[in-house]
Amino acid sequence: MRDKLNQILEKLHQYNTDHIAYINFGLAEDIIYDALIVAPSYSPDKIISHDSYKITKMGSRSYCTGYEVEKDHLRIAWIKTAAGGCNMLDYLLICGELQFKNLIFIGAAGALKESFHIGDICTPSYSVAATLANTYLKESLKDYVPFEKVYPELNYIDHMISLAKDHQYQIKKASVFCTDSIVMEYSHLEEIYSFDTDLIEMETATFYEIAKLMEVPAIALLVVSDNLRLKIPLAGRSEEILKSYESSRKKLADLIFMIVKNSDHITKK
Repeated sequence: MRDKLNQILEKLHQYNTDHIAYINFGLAEDIIYDALIVAPSYSPDKIISHDSYKITKMGSRSYCTGYEVEKDHLRIAWIKTAAGGCNMLDYLLICGELQFKNLIFIGAAGALKESFHIGDICTPSYSVAATLANTYLKESLKDYVPFEKVYPELNYIDHMISLAKDHQYQIKKASVFCTDSIVMEYSHLEEIYSFDTDLIEMETATFYEIAKLMEVPAIALLVVSDNLRLKIPLAGRSEEILKSYESSRKKLADLIFMIVKNSDHITKK
């Protein structure tokens, strides 16, 4: 699969300059990072408040910002991108120019079932690609598969859920519907409910397809921010609800570094 990623980048460089990840994020190609964090809306300071972490802003261009985050001799590259599958497609693919051992997505998701609560930390069991972005990774655009299910490496995911539990963190496995539009999802709610997924967000179906091309361990971490079934909105949340969401979001920093510290051991089993 890495060969396909190289072909994508070669075609990109044929029509553009090299070093596009550096241009957009300021991240160096000669560094082997312990992990790459991709976050559509979270900059490091959204989840990191402890001074044991060192955060360095590396570069910024258009919608993008790149950072390095260091702790306990681990060095992590962090890219903040715009939301949506199309942005995930472009900005994560150019990071194929970089070197990293692990890939982690962090973001928010809306709940489609009453059993999921604000602040729950979840990871996809599969993601339904109700987006067009994934089609561009196929050999032909005519190979479009509507609502294709995209699966992570489930053995790795299960190991990480178990590891998190050992460290007193709960990660719930949940199915995800990936949408192209927040505004228009409300007009299609009954149809979306018919897919019987647990959560709704925008990027993980594309994230996991690119992760396959990159051939590194990958996991998506989603914090439940709203609940459509319970009519807890994304915009206009109460102070109490917002506090629950932000409290869980703050747990992501230690959870990320726990995953990175232990990933080598797990992948070598």
